[in-house]
Amino acid sequence: MPLDWGDPSSERITVAFTWLPATKRPGRATGTILANPGGPMAALPDLPRIQQVLGPVLEDQNLLVVEPRGLGTSSPLLCPGLNLRVPETIAPCAKRLGPRVQFFTADQAVHDMDAVHRALGVSKITFYGNSYGTLFAQAYAARHPGSLAAAFLDSTMITSADGYALWPVRSRLDHLDLVCRQSRACRALPGRASNIWTDLVTRLRAHPDPKVPIAALGMVDKVHDAVFGREANAAAMAYLHGDPAPLRRLTQVVPGLPQQPVEGPEWAGYLAYRCGDGSFPFGRDASPAERQAQLQRYYLQERPLAPYTPADLGLDITKDLDFCVQWPTLRHSPPLPPRADLPNVPIMVVGGDFDTHSPAEVAHAMRAFPSATFVRVPFAAHSLAMVPGEVGECIRTAMRSFLTSHRVPDMRCAAENYRAIGSFPRTISDVPPIPAAGLSHKQRRLLAVTFATATDAVARRNPYSPTHSRLDTQPGLRGGRVDFSDTTITLERTSLVSGLEVSGQIAVVSNRQAVATLEVSTGDGQPHRIRLAWLPFTPHKRPALSGVVDGTPFMVAKKR
Repeated sequence: MPLDWGDPSSERITVAFTWLPATKRPGRATGTILANPGGPMAALPDLPRIQQVLGPVLEDQNLLVVEPRGLGTSSPLLCPGLNLRVPETIAPCAKRLGPRVQFFTADQAVHDMDAVHRALGVSKITFYGNSYGTLFAQAYAARHPGSLAAAFLDSTMITSADGYALWPVRSRLDHLDLVCRQSRACRALPGRASNIWTDLVTRLRAHPDPKVPIAALGMVDKVHDAVFGREANAAAMAYLHGDPAPLRRLTQVVPGLPQQPVEGPEWAGYLAYRCGDGSFPFGRDASPAERQAQLQRYYLQERPLAPYTPADLGLDITKDLDFCVQWPTLRHSPPLPPRADLPNVPIMVVGGDFDTHSPAEVAHAMRAFPSATFVRVPFAAHSLAMVPGEVGECIRTAMRSFLTSHRVPDMRCAAENYRAIGSFPRTISDVPPIPAAGLSHKQRRLLAVTFATATDAVARRNPYSPTHSRLDTQPGLRGGRVDFSDTTITLERTSLVSGLEVSGQIAVVSNRQAVATLEVSTGDGQPHRIRLAWLPFTPHKRPALSGVVDGTPFMVAKKR
């Protein structure tokens, strides 16, 4: 390929691709899918995952994956010693690569993709883009509208008014509000959830708590993790009213969270795309010093991280908040040029509540495409068709239907499998009895506290909780311990409330059924044996529950 598609005589570069003919109809495929999994990173190593996501679609359609220039095996850009978190390594990398690096951007990469598909003799393609792949899809649609039959966009990147990709660095306390609106117990808290959280940050800034660092709060408010979503609002309110245990339990898991490595020679290609395609809070034509000053003013005046400051989160504005300050942008190259003549072809766009861009932002941006349909996925986050579990399978089913028919199916996928709690009980009397027929008032309250303790433990195995799913053990909220294995949760004198300890095991079978065999001690010298069975991970205040309390069986209907 030419390095510069605007200059046919420019340097030639090599672009790699994979072409897989339809498995059941080689030579007679019904269409061709051009796929990009995002990043921007090398695409070819993701081929097995792309095949798995597309599944039976590839029986009748060809698959084309073109490695974006500068990445993987496509004339890779490499800078030994590069570390994106060490700004001093970025400018030397740009200098090493020289002015040719300006052509490693989406507008040039999509010309490569179209050249490959034409060389293969394919008339039109259907674009499947995930994350950054959606930016490639938009750039492709703007430059090769006649080659596009349809597109499926998952977790879409959107562009600014000048056509460059937005990379917003901002707090999203509106996600706390969204989670709270869905829960009657959370809505009963005084004030908006985001305001409660702001009060919490203000309190901790004035009265620091070494067990609740403000920087950790910046992770706990990421409610795409289901445990944080379930408990953050109630934990904040509890802390403000003198009960620090719930919030301390949430923040204690943050320091061990793994960080994505962003160092190595190959990250030069990532920088070329991110900085060449991006829109930032500084001028593209400004010098590094001017950019630094503009970035400083933006974070101090606009406060996109509010209620946090960069210092609260342990961030240095001059080092941590933008990789691209030191990277030159030598060419005007918007991925989606303003007023581009976009094709009137079917485009299905899916986006989750907790994605980088809100559903409303994505839906508004996609109006630029005449026949785009946006579908919101409640409580979902990013790369929806690639996530495991029920919501991922639901998205994949809808995607495969669209890629086959180019018609948007009736899709009702959701990752909403919990309700935010409104409070953390401190004593047995704080827990209302469960209305189970055949049990005494004392037994009903005992059942309620035991079930609350069990569900608190099981919540940490929510399939949409990547943070807590790493844990092998965790202290009980007010005493004892909870141990986790693949299918079993073991409680060792675990206390959710003072004065009651629960021991025993809970078996969780494929997230479909939880069965608990427990022994409960209330300090009266009389152990109680309780068996429970319920359906975990549902958006109900209380699921249907059955079991036995000290030899007496019971059944309770679910409560929405």
